[in-house]
Amino acid sequence: MTHVQLFITCLADSFFPKTGQAVVDILQRLGISVEFAREQTCCGQPTFNAGLRTEARAIAEHTIKVFEKTSGDIVTPSGSCAHMFRHNYPELFADDAVWLPRAKALSARTYEFTEYLVNKLNITDVGATWDGILTYHPSCPTLRGINVDKQPRALLANVHGATFVELPHAEECCGFGGIMSVEHPELSAEWLKRKISNLEASYPSTSSGQVPTLVVTDAGCLMHIAGGLNRQKKKQRVLHIAEILNHR
Repeated sequence: MTHVQLFITCLADSFFPKTGQAVVDILQRLGISVEFAREQTCCGQPTFNAGLRTEARAIAEHTIKVFEKTSGDIVTPSGSCAHMFRHNYPELFADDAVWLPRAKALSARTYEFTEYLVNKLNITDVGATWDGILTYHPSCPTLRGINVDKQPRALLANVHGATFVELPHAEECCGFGGIMSVEHPELSAEWLKRKISNLEASYPSTSSGQVPTLVVTDAGCLMHIAGGLNRQKKKQRVLHIAEILNHR
């Protein structure tokens, strides 16, 4: 039986455990055995983005050591973490003849969840059903960092019973941006306000009363947008794509 390693991500582990469970459920239904290395921690992206390269290297070294003990592809429900493994780890060790090959070996094994389903398994229909309207926000690391966009869209197009509508200006950042939302909260809040306005514009006010569920591929975007909707007392929901694809 094919097996994969699940890299769960900090935010999913702490705040959105249903996302991780959905990934496991889907992969197991597809005949994939899912393993979980308990020694795994943060991928190191927050420290990397903050410019703390020494600290980021220490986290990266730990992560590489953890997954070197394992075999199979590494699947993560986060374009952000996939980008960290694929691009930032090799950058961290660019001048290190010992660690660079090890970093590249890890990055070569890593797939964002929808990327793994579509590119590796050649699957775009996992048997999901949804009675309602779906729209999609591509996170910055997923869209621009690892060039994954058609994969989640193909999977959403095959969710039975769902009506898909395009999100206006979908490619724009939601305002989370990792530590950017902490360092520049005013700018982050404005981008979030714009994203929520675009979400409301994604369906006609004369529709049947249904409001769209916003689908994302990163827990950071999920937390940020859902928080804004909650504070504004909006009816729209935000869900990780794994939860949508696990709905039957």
